Amino acid sequence: MRNLRLLVVISGLLLLRGCSPLPTSLVVTEELPSLTTEDYTNLEDDTTTPFVPKPTDGGPSQLCDYNPCREGQSSCEELSQSTGCLCPGHTLEDEAPGAPSLKAVSWNGSEVVVRWCAPYSHVKAYIVTVGGLQKQEFGWDKRSGVVQELSRETEVCIVARNDAGDSEKSCMMYGPTDSSLPLTAGLIGGGLGFLLLLLLAVLLWRSRRQKKQEAHVSMSSTDGRH
Repeated sequence: MRNLRLLVVISGLLLLRGCSPLPTSLVVTEELPSLTTEDYTNLEDDTTTPFVPKPTDGGPSQLCDYNPCREGQSSCEELSQSTGCLCPGHTLEDEAPGAPSLKAVSWNGSEVVVRWCAPYSHVKAYIVTVGGLQKQEFGWDKRSGVVQELSRETEVCIVARNDAGDSEKSCMMYGPTDSSLPLTAGLIGGGLGFLLLLLLAVLLWRSRRQKKQEAHVSMSSTDGRH
């Protein structure tokens, strides 16, 4: 009987031990946010695309305020050095310049004027030739020049020059223009009119002289009869 009680007590203790929870280790995991395809694209853009600042107004992306046909202005290379602007296609002083563009050879009152536009090159002087003979030199900042009066059709050419050499020629044929013809006709007409007036004056003078002589002869004949 005593042994039976002991077995019951031991069995109860075992049952109580089996029902109690055993200590376990807790593992806490932190959930990471899931990344979508769009997120990966944004990450790639942020890491691979460099930031390029936009040029400011007046920066080196602007062309120089340079007109190749305007007279008395600074050269394009000087403007580029002072402001950082661009001279597209501008050749340097160690290269022969490009050809200037001859725009007009015209009669202007009492003289013939040659007008041209500069090349995008380093230029020290412009040389104008008339008929391949006459040569006149003009400064690098000039865009026009006066040449001798041209009374007949002839070829007028211009070249640009620097220390590296001369450019190709730009030429134009010139003949007396309509504006010069009225002046020539006026001079000729004026000369002919003066000659006609002089001839008329001489004829009138001779006619009066002849009448005086006839009157004198008539008076002499009348006196002789008396």
